[in-house]
Amino acid sequence: MKDGIHPNYYQAVVECNCGNTFTTGSTKESIHVEICSKCHPFYTGQQKAAAARGAIDKFNRKYGLKQA
Repeated sequence: MKDGIHPNYYQAVVECNCGNTFTTGSTKESIHVEICSKCHPFYTGQQKAAAARGAIDKFNRKYGLKQA
């Protein structure tokens, strides 16, 4: 690696709006995020399966696809 052209690498502390914190490697010393894996509906299982099925049905109706 050439000297002087690479950014500094830190053990960054990531803070979420929900209060969850964890560390990761980054070129920034600290990172603030709005949503993380502890509060995201997809990862917590709170996502509505019916809403997902409704979106699939809407797509199929829009493009005239028949279900097998």
